[in-house]
Amino acid sequence: MLAFAVLCGGAGALVSAGEVDSVPACPPPAPAPDLSPAAVAAAADHGLLWRIEKDGRSSWLYGTMHLGRAEWVLPGPRVMRALTRSDTLALELDLRDPATVAVLSAPADPALRERLLTPERQRRLARQAALACLPEGALATVRPILQATTLAMLAARSSGLYGDFGSEVFFSAFAHARGKPVVALESAAAQLRMLAGESEAEEGELVDQALEELESGRAAALAGELADAWARSDWARLDSYTRWCECARTPAERRVLRRLLDERNPGLAEGIARLHASGQRVFGAVGALHMIGPKGLPALMAARGFRVTPVVPATGPVDAARR
Repeated sequence: MLAFAVLCGGAGALVSAGEVDSVPACPPPAPAPDLSPAAVAAAADHGLLWRIEKDGRSSWLYGTMHLGRAEWVLPGPRVMRALTRSDTLALELDLRDPATVAVLSAPADPALRERLLTPERQRRLARQAALACLPEGALATVRPILQATTLAMLAARSSGLYGDFGSEVFFSAFAHARGKPVVALESAAAQLRMLAGESEAEEGELVDQALEELESGRAAALAGELADAWARSDWARLDSYTRWCECARTPAERRVLRRLLDERNPGLAEGIARLHASGQRVFGAVGALHMIGPKGLPALMAARGFRVTPVVPATGPVDAARR
Protein backbone atom coordinates (compact mmCIF):
# COMPACT_ATOMS: atom_id res chain seq x y z
CA MET A 1 0.00 0.00 0.00
CA LEU A 2 2.72 2.46 0.92
CA ALA A 3 4.58 1.74 -2.32
CA PHE A 4 1.54 3.04 -4.16
CA ALA A 5 1.29 6.17 -2.06
CA VAL A 6 4.96 6.86 -2.62
CA LEU A 7 5.12 6.23 -6.36
CA CYS A 8 1.71 7.22 -7.59
CA GLY A 9 -0.52 8.73 -5.01
CA GLY A 10 0.65 11.29 -2.53
CA ALA A 11 3.04 13.82 -1.13
CA GLY A 12 6.74 13.64 -1.80
CA ALA A 13 9.56 12.88 0.59
CA LEU A 14 10.66 15.44 3.12
CA VAL A 15 14.33 14.49 2.73
CA SER A 16 15.92 14.08 -0.68
CA ALA A 17 18.30 11.28 -1.58
CA GLY A 18 21.14 13.77 -1.63
CA GLU A 19 20.72 14.65 2.05
CA VAL A 20 21.62 11.28 3.57
CA ASP A 21 24.85 10.69 5.44
CA SER A 22 27.57 9.23 3.24
CA VAL A 23 28.86 6.04 4.84
CA PRO A 24 29.72 2.74 3.11
CA ALA A 25 26.57 0.92 4.31
CA CYS A 26 24.25 3.59 2.93
CA PRO A 27 22.54 3.37 -0.45
CA PRO A 28 24.46 5.45 -2.96
CA PRO A 29 23.38 9.04 -3.58
CA ALA A 30 21.39 9.74 -6.70
CA PRO A 31 23.67 9.50 -9.75
CA ALA A 32 24.02 12.47 -12.06
CA PRO A 33 21.69 12.01 -15.04
CA ASP A 34 23.01 12.33 -18.58
CA LEU A 35 21.50 15.54 -19.97
CA SER A 36 23.72 15.75 -23.04
CA PRO A 37 22.27 16.46 -26.52
CA ALA A 38 22.86 12.82 -27.39
CA ALA A 39 20.84 11.70 -24.35
CA VAL A 40 18.04 14.11 -25.25
CA ALA A 41 17.94 12.70 -28.79
CA ALA A 42 17.91 9.11 -27.51
CA ALA A 43 15.30 9.61 -24.74
CA ALA A 44 12.45 7.10 -24.81
CA ASP A 45 8.83 7.60 -23.88
CA HIS A 46 7.75 6.11 -20.55
CA GLY A 47 4.49 6.10 -18.65
CA LEU A 48 0.97 6.68 -19.96
CA LEU A 49 -0.11 9.58 -22.16
CA TRP A 50 -3.51 10.47 -23.60
CA ARG A 51 -4.59 13.38 -25.77
CA ILE A 52 -7.94 14.80 -24.70
CA GLU A 53 -9.84 17.07 -27.09
CA LYS A 54 -12.81 19.36 -26.63
CA ASP A 55 -13.95 22.73 -27.96
CA GLY A 56 -11.38 22.62 -30.74
CA ARG A 57 -8.39 22.34 -28.40
CA SER A 58 -6.13 19.53 -27.27
CA SER A 59 -4.90 18.92 -23.73
CA TRP A 60 -3.08 15.88 -22.35
CA LEU A 61 -3.23 13.44 -19.47
CA TYR A 62 0.04 11.93 -18.32
CA GLY A 63 0.44 9.21 -15.70
CA THR A 64 3.55 9.92 -13.64
CA MET A 65 5.82 8.17 -11.16
CA HIS A 66 6.94 10.14 -8.12
CA LEU A 67 10.22 8.16 -8.08
CA GLY A 68 12.42 7.21 -11.01
CA ARG A 69 15.80 6.16 -12.35
CA ALA A 70 18.40 8.52 -13.78
CA GLU A 71 17.85 7.19 -17.29
CA TRP A 72 14.15 8.09 -17.12
CA VAL A 73 14.66 11.78 -16.36
CA LEU A 74 14.37 13.06 -19.93
CA PRO A 75 10.94 12.60 -21.53
CA GLY A 76 10.72 10.83 -24.84
CA PRO A 77 9.60 12.57 -28.04
CA ARG A 78 5.84 12.12 -27.74
CA VAL A 79 5.70 13.17 -24.09
CA MET A 80 8.04 16.10 -24.72
CA ARG A 81 5.99 17.24 -27.71
CA ALA A 82 2.81 17.29 -25.63
CA LEU A 83 4.50 19.13 -22.78
CA THR A 84 5.96 21.73 -25.15
CA ARG A 85 2.64 22.32 -26.91
CA SER A 86 0.76 22.86 -23.67
CA ASP A 87 0.10 26.27 -22.13
CA THR A 88 -0.22 25.14 -18.50
CA LEU A 89 1.24 22.34 -16.42
CA ALA A 90 -1.19 20.86 -13.90
CA LEU A 91 0.27 18.69 -11.11
CA GLU A 92 -1.17 17.15 -7.96
CA LEU A 93 1.19 19.44 -6.04
CA ASP A 94 3.98 21.76 -7.09
CA LEU A 95 6.82 20.84 -4.74
CA ARG A 96 8.72 23.93 -5.88
CA ASP A 97 6.06 26.05 -4.19
CA PRO A 98 7.42 27.19 -0.79
CA ALA A 99 3.93 27.19 0.71
CA THR A 100 3.48 23.53 -0.20
CA VAL A 101 6.87 22.59 1.24
CA ALA A 102 6.06 24.51 4.41
CA VAL A 103 2.86 22.53 4.97
CA LEU A 104 4.51 19.17 4.42
CA SER A 105 7.55 19.94 6.56
CA ALA A 106 5.76 21.75 9.39
CA PRO A 107 6.21 20.20 12.86
CA ALA A 108 3.29 18.04 13.85
CA ASP A 109 1.28 18.73 16.97
CA PRO A 110 3.47 17.38 19.80
CA ALA A 111 0.43 15.93 21.54
CA LEU A 112 -0.54 14.05 18.36
CA ARG A 113 2.98 12.67 17.99
CA GLU A 114 3.00 11.58 21.62
CA ARG A 115 -0.32 9.76 21.23
CA LEU A 116 0.64 8.03 17.98
CA LEU A 117 4.31 7.31 18.49
CA THR A 118 4.29 4.56 21.05
CA PRO A 119 7.74 3.48 22.24
CA GLU A 120 7.56 0.49 19.88
CA ARG A 121 6.64 2.62 16.86
CA GLN A 122 9.37 5.09 17.73
CA ARG A 123 11.90 2.27 17.97
CA ARG A 124 10.90 0.81 14.61
CA LEU A 125 10.84 4.19 12.85
CA ALA A 126 14.23 5.06 14.31
CA ARG A 127 15.66 1.78 13.05
CA GLN A 128 14.36 2.43 9.51
CA ALA A 129 15.75 5.96 9.65
CA ALA A 130 19.13 4.56 10.65
CA LEU A 131 18.99 2.06 7.79
CA ALA A 132 18.22 4.98 5.47
CA CYS A 133 21.32 6.72 6.89
CA LEU A 134 19.38 9.75 8.07
CA PRO A 135 20.88 11.88 10.81
CA GLU A 136 19.37 11.04 14.20
CA GLY A 137 16.13 12.95 14.72
CA ALA A 138 15.90 14.14 11.09
CA LEU A 139 12.21 13.22 10.92
CA ALA A 140 11.36 13.40 14.60
CA THR A 141 9.11 16.46 14.46
CA VAL A 142 7.04 15.65 11.36
CA ARG A 143 3.75 13.82 11.30
CA PRO A 144 4.13 10.05 11.75
CA ILE A 145 2.56 9.12 8.41
CA LEU A 146 4.98 11.48 6.63
CA GLN A 147 7.87 9.88 8.47
CA ALA A 148 6.76 6.53 7.10
CA THR A 149 6.21 7.88 3.57
CA THR A 150 9.63 9.50 3.51
CA LEU A 151 11.29 6.31 4.71
CA ALA A 152 9.50 4.32 2.01
CA MET A 153 10.78 6.70 -0.65
CA LEU A 154 14.31 6.37 0.68
CA ALA A 155 14.02 2.56 0.89
CA ALA A 156 13.26 2.50 -2.84
CA ARG A 157 16.86 3.50 -3.47
CA SER A 158 17.69 -0.19 -3.08
CA SER A 159 15.73 -0.67 -6.32
CA GLY A 160 17.57 2.22 -7.97
CA LEU A 161 14.64 4.62 -7.55
CA TYR A 162 15.11 8.21 -6.35
CA GLY A 163 12.74 11.11 -5.72
CA ASP A 164 15.21 13.30 -7.61
CA PHE A 165 14.12 11.54 -10.81
CA GLY A 166 10.34 11.51 -10.34
CA SER A 167 8.37 12.70 -13.36
CA GLU A 168 7.14 15.87 -11.72
CA VAL A 169 10.68 17.07 -10.93
CA PHE A 170 11.55 17.51 -14.61
CA PHE A 171 8.11 18.78 -15.62
CA SER A 172 8.05 21.44 -12.92
CA ALA A 173 11.61 22.58 -13.64
CA PHE A 174 10.87 22.73 -17.37
CA ALA A 175 7.69 24.75 -16.89
CA HIS A 176 9.20 27.19 -14.38
CA ALA A 177 12.25 27.76 -16.59
CA ARG A 178 10.02 28.70 -19.52
CA GLY A 179 7.51 30.78 -17.62
CA LYS A 180 4.78 28.21 -18.17
CA PRO A 181 2.15 28.39 -15.41
CA VAL A 182 2.18 25.51 -12.94
CA VAL A 183 -1.15 24.79 -11.25
CA ALA A 184 -1.64 22.50 -8.26
CA LEU A 185 -4.79 20.41 -8.58
CA GLU A 186 -4.79 19.60 -4.86
CA SER A 187 -3.57 21.29 -1.69
CA ALA A 188 -0.80 19.99 0.52
CA ALA A 189 -3.17 20.05 3.49
CA ALA A 190 -5.70 17.91 1.62
CA GLN A 191 -3.03 15.39 0.61
CA LEU A 192 -1.83 15.17 4.18
CA ARG A 193 -5.37 14.47 5.39
CA MET A 194 -5.74 11.82 2.70
CA LEU A 195 -2.52 10.09 3.69
CA ALA A 196 -3.25 10.23 7.43
CA GLY A 197 -6.67 8.60 7.19
CA GLU A 198 -9.92 9.34 8.91
CA SER A 199 -8.75 9.07 12.51
CA GLU A 200 -5.66 8.90 14.68
CA ALA A 201 -6.27 5.19 15.07
CA GLU A 202 -6.19 4.71 11.31
CA GLU A 203 -3.01 6.77 10.99
CA GLY A 204 -1.39 4.52 13.56
CA GLU A 205 -2.51 1.45 11.63
CA LEU A 206 -1.13 2.91 8.40
CA VAL A 207 2.22 3.61 10.06
CA ASP A 208 2.32 0.02 11.38
CA GLN A 209 1.52 -1.33 7.93
CA ALA A 210 4.22 0.84 6.39
CA LEU A 211 6.74 -0.42 8.92
CA GLU A 212 5.83 -4.02 8.14
CA GLU A 213 6.37 -3.35 4.42
CA LEU A 214 9.70 -1.67 5.11
CA GLU A 215 10.95 -4.36 7.48
CA SER A 216 10.01 -7.18 5.11
CA GLY A 217 11.53 -5.48 2.08
CA ARG A 218 8.15 -5.57 0.38
CA ALA A 219 7.92 -1.78 0.02
CA ALA A 220 11.09 -1.53 -2.06
CA ALA A 221 10.29 -4.64 -4.11
CA LEU A 222 6.77 -3.50 -4.96
CA ALA A 223 8.02 -0.01 -5.77
CA GLY A 224 10.51 -1.49 -8.21
CA GLU A 225 7.89 -3.70 -9.86
CA LEU A 226 5.43 -0.86 -10.21
CA ALA A 227 8.01 1.59 -11.52
CA ASP A 228 9.34 -0.86 -14.09
CA ALA A 229 5.81 -1.50 -15.40
CA TRP A 230 5.41 2.28 -15.73
CA ALA A 231 8.75 2.57 -17.55
CA ARG A 232 7.59 -0.05 -20.06
CA SER A 233 4.28 1.80 -20.51
CA ASP A 234 2.73 -1.54 -19.60
CA TRP A 235 -0.91 -0.56 -19.43
CA ALA A 236 -2.16 -4.10 -18.77
CA ARG A 237 0.16 -4.53 -15.78
CA LEU A 238 -0.71 -1.16 -14.30
CA ASP A 239 -4.43 -1.62 -14.93
CA SER A 240 -4.36 -4.93 -13.03
CA TYR A 241 -2.38 -3.46 -10.11
CA THR A 242 -4.93 -4.31 -7.42
CA ARG A 243 -4.83 -7.98 -8.49
CA TRP A 244 -1.09 -8.40 -7.83
CA CYS A 245 -0.11 -5.70 -5.33
CA GLU A 246 -1.37 -7.62 -2.26
CA CYS A 247 -2.78 -4.28 -1.11
CA ALA A 248 -6.52 -4.83 -1.58
CA ARG A 249 -7.04 -8.00 0.41
CA THR A 250 -9.15 -6.67 3.28
CA PRO A 251 -12.04 -4.20 3.55
CA ALA A 252 -9.68 -1.76 5.31
CA GLU A 253 -7.10 -1.95 2.52
CA ARG A 254 -9.78 -1.50 -0.14
CA ARG A 255 -11.14 1.52 1.75
CA VAL A 256 -7.68 3.12 1.76
CA LEU A 257 -7.28 2.49 -1.96
CA ARG A 258 -10.64 4.12 -2.64
CA ARG A 259 -9.54 7.17 -0.66
CA LEU A 260 -6.17 7.34 -2.41
CA LEU A 261 -7.61 6.89 -5.90
CA ASP A 262 -11.34 6.91 -6.63
CA GLU A 263 -12.28 9.65 -4.20
CA ARG A 264 -9.58 12.01 -5.47
CA ASN A 265 -10.04 11.40 -9.19
CA PRO A 266 -13.18 13.53 -9.68
CA GLY A 267 -11.43 16.58 -8.21
CA LEU A 268 -8.36 16.02 -10.37
CA ALA A 269 -10.52 15.62 -13.48
CA GLU A 270 -12.57 18.70 -12.62
CA GLY A 271 -9.44 20.81 -12.19
CA ILE A 272 -8.06 19.78 -15.59
CA ALA A 273 -11.44 20.27 -17.27
CA ARG A 274 -11.79 23.72 -15.73
CA LEU A 275 -8.37 24.81 -16.97
CA HIS A 276 -9.15 23.49 -20.45
CA ALA A 277 -12.51 25.30 -20.49
CA SER A 278 -10.71 28.56 -19.69
CA GLY A 279 -8.91 28.30 -23.02
CA GLN A 280 -5.74 26.59 -21.83
CA ARG A 281 -4.04 23.61 -23.42
CA VAL A 282 -3.26 21.63 -20.30
CA PHE A 283 -0.60 19.02 -19.60
CA GLY A 284 -2.18 17.24 -16.64
CA ALA A 285 0.46 15.09 -14.94
CA VAL A 286 -0.71 13.00 -11.98
CA GLY A 287 0.15 9.59 -10.53
CA ALA A 288 -0.19 6.77 -13.07
CA LEU A 289 -2.65 4.75 -11.00
CA HIS A 290 -5.09 7.65 -11.19
CA MET A 291 -5.50 6.62 -14.83
CA ILE A 292 -6.62 3.03 -14.37
CA GLY A 293 -10.07 1.51 -14.23
CA PRO A 294 -13.57 2.82 -14.93
CA LYS A 295 -13.08 5.63 -12.41
CA GLY A 296 -9.69 6.70 -13.78
CA LEU A 297 -9.06 10.09 -15.34
CA PRO A 298 -9.40 8.99 -19.00
CA ALA A 299 -12.86 7.64 -18.23
CA LEU A 300 -13.85 10.71 -16.24
CA MET A 301 -12.67 13.08 -18.96
CA ALA A 302 -14.64 11.13 -21.56
CA ALA A 303 -17.71 11.44 -19.34
CA ARG A 304 -17.16 15.22 -19.44
CA GLY A 305 -17.37 15.20 -23.23
CA PHE A 306 -13.68 14.95 -24.12
CA ARG A 307 -12.45 12.79 -26.95
CA VAL A 308 -9.78 10.61 -25.32
CA THR A 309 -7.02 9.10 -27.48
CA PRO A 310 -4.07 7.01 -26.24
CA VAL A 311 -0.66 8.30 -27.30
CA VAL A 312 1.73 6.29 -25.08
CA PRO A 313 1.32 3.39 -25.47
CA ALA A 314 -0.24 4.13 -28.84
CA THR A 315 -1.37 0.52 -29.18
CA GLY A 316 -2.84 0.33 -25.69
CA PRO A 317 -6.56 0.32 -24.89
CA VAL A 318 -8.39 2.26 -27.58
CA ASP A 319 -10.30 4.16 -24.96
CA ALA A 320 -10.13 3.36 -21.26
CA ALA A 321 -13.32 5.37 -20.82
CA ARG A 322 -15.43 2.82 -22.69
CA ARG A 323 -15.17 0.19 -19.99
